[in-house]
Amino acid sequence: MYSNTCIIEGRSLPAPGFPVKAHRAPKAGPGCSEGAPKSARRIPEGARRRVGGVTAAGPTAARPSEHRMNSRPTVSVLGLGNLGRAVAERFLEAGYPVTVWNRSPERAERLRAGGAAVAAGPAAAVAASELVVTVLLDHPAVREVLGGAAAELEGRTVLNLSSGTPEQAGELASWAAGRGAAFLAGAVLAVPQTVGTAEALTQVSGDTAAFERYRAVLDRLGTVRYAGAGPELASAYDVAVLAGMYGMFSGFFQSLALAEASGITAAEITELLVPWLAGAAAVLPLFAGEADAREYATETSNLNINRAGLAAILDSGRTRGVPDDLLAPLLARLDRQVEDGYGRESLARVAETFR
Repeated sequence: MYSNTCIIEGRSLPAPGFPVKAHRAPKAGPGCSEGAPKSARRIPEGARRRVGGVTAAGPTAARPSEHRMNSRPTVSVLGLGNLGRAVAERFLEAGYPVTVWNRSPERAERLRAGGAAVAAGPAAAVAASELVVTVLLDHPAVREVLGGAAAELEGRTVLNLSSGTPEQAGELASWAAGRGAAFLAGAVLAVPQTVGTAEALTQVSGDTAAFERYRAVLDRLGTVRYAGAGPELASAYDVAVLAGMYGMFSGFFQSLALAEASGITAAEITELLVPWLAGAAAVLPLFAGEADAREYATETSNLNINRAGLAAILDSGRTRGVPDDLLAPLLARLDRQVEDGYGRESLARVAETFR
């Protein structure tokens, strides 16, 4: 599952640093075109014929099952947005036979030049490989694309890196199983530019045997963590992590508005905000321990103190016309805790208002 972190892909982050190399192209499945240069595919004159719209060598075109017997796993990537293209490039660089498909075929051209086969449609892409990686916008898009290739899924493994909920991951796993396919759900917690580096964390859950079978392939994405056999687990981690990210962004936007109301530029306040937030984040493991133990005794910054501080921040904004709708719900939760007699306990006790 793609974690929507592409919203910050404008950061200047280093690319992995090595070009996509042309590899010997795999014999393409139905509807695919081989993408390697002619020099990399020396097929004797007269040995070519057309099979299902594909140029094939010898009397018959190779099927994915034949590749399993004598070469590295074949991989198809469906969806070539910023993340999907980065994923396909990492697999190509590692020497895996890669087939790609995208609704807008021009996005496949760079990958074709790097050695990928380009499929004419989703069914051809699924038929071409034993590992099928979907990197699409959302769950409905995945169902639509794979639905058109359902007849080709038997015996394959689907790794879904598209955004979605835990419930959608469970539903997709059941749907795939009904068509004879193993299923893995993945969540890439990284911007596309870092895919393939140690910075890029991919959470994977689902079929344990399939994960072990393709672990070496998945390792090309960066740091890979197996979350467990439940197909919904990768998405559960994903939405929880992203909730924290969007909460941070909410505070950031409120900060910019308050600063601007006093004539302070966004750049000026951000220069102070970044180190402040980095320091504040250090308390999160302590809060997590308190929330797990449900014990909130503290001698430092308690709910009374934080409630008074947040109320002052929102009052300050209102007097200058700054909306409070992003942080007002948090103040309401602090108010309830103080009213219930927990004012001297840790700020982490706000977690109880969600239980």
